[in-house]
Amino acid sequence: MMDCKKALEATGYDIEKSIDYLREKGIAKQAKRAGRTAAEGLALVKAEGNKAALIEVNCETDFVSASDKFQEYAQFVLNYVLENEPTSIEAAREGTLTMHDTVALATGEKTEFRRMALLHKEDGQGFGTYIHQKGRIAVCVLLAKEDEEFAHHLAMHIADSGAIYVNLEDVPASERERELGIAKAEVAADEKLQNKPQQVKDQIAEKKVDKALSQYCLLKQKFLLDPSKSVEQVLAEKGNKVISFVRYQVGEGLTA
Repeated sequence: MMDCKKALEATGYDIEKSIDYLREKGIAKQAKRAGRTAAEGLALVKAEGNKAALIEVNCETDFVSASDKFQEYAQFVLNYVLENEPTSIEAAREGTLTMHDTVALATGEKTEFRRMALLHKEDGQGFGTYIHQKGRIAVCVLLAKEDEEFAHHLAMHIADSGAIYVNLEDVPASERERELGIAKAEVAADEKLQNKPQQVKDQIAEKKVDKALSQYCLLKQKFLLDPSKSVEQVLAEKGNKVISFVRYQVGEGLTA
């Protein structure tokens, strides 16, 4: 209300000019917010038919992320991605720009549509989805065979475990090399191994790498609902396998 009064006073009570004044002020405020970090927000997932979408939208505070306006914005973005299947995040942002700007102006916070993912399945395959803590973490897992209950439980497991890869073979070579460098340094510093042949030292280093990376590999993890078995063992018992999964956690990789 105060902004409207200021706009009218600044433009000699010309309504059309007042509207332009408010729009210009709004753009200026958005520009000021551009340098701030938006590390709160929502991660959502939705599966429908043979496709599923995940999105992460960000704001600056958990207060705004819990607001009706921001929740509506997040749902709008999720539905847009699922229905329109944009081929890039840039295209998705363009398609949701009006809603984005409306929410940013209404909340007064920096608002970002950070990322999205689209998964497609064939008939007979199955999705499992899970949203943790009302949008803190969102997961979608794609199984080779449809199994609604197990797929949901596996999505819950992924949310809890922080899995990044399906198996060790999926770890990028650069990540493995980084871990190998650390492992070799540890082996070289271990006095008990000083007299061991280099071949033995290399084998020990490789085992250290596998152990370090296994904690992020879904198949090697202990299954959340039955820790006596690995995820790999449970899948084998069910005659199923994981094709892929996506896990979004709000703000991961961002610093407030």
